[in-house]
Amino acid sequence: QVKLAESGGGSVQAGGSLRLSCSMSEDTDSDKCTGWFRQAPGKGREGIAAISNDGVVKRYHDSVKGRFTIGRDNGESMVYLQMSDLKPEDTALYYCASSTIWTKCLTPTGPRPGDFSVWGQGTQVTVSS
Repeated sequence: QVKLAESGGGSVQAGGSLRLSCSMSEDTDSDKCTGWFRQAPGKGREGIAAISNDGVVKRYHDSVKGRFTIGRDNGESMVYLQMSDLKPEDTALYYCASSTIWTKCLTPTGPRPGDFSVWGQGTQVTVSS
């Protein structure tokens, strides 16, 4: 199965930007849909963006639409999450995850954690006001 590793987290002030990266290794062909998720302290894991393996299908949670952009570079085996206009409520541990089923990218409100079987270790994003 594919292995995932997130990077790019950090601390920023409100209104700032960060770019998260999800590096894929080993069985990258098994990845058909990649999702970005986040989990704030005391809250459940929330799916915020997903992209199909060909980059055609993209979905976003309403809370990040217009501020976050998901993309991928299959030649580099990377999936990105460009985050702009960050808000304190975006503070969370951010994860990327992989599904072997591309239709898991079609959920209109963004990816569902239960649909993804392989997870990275997470990268922390902290936004101060």
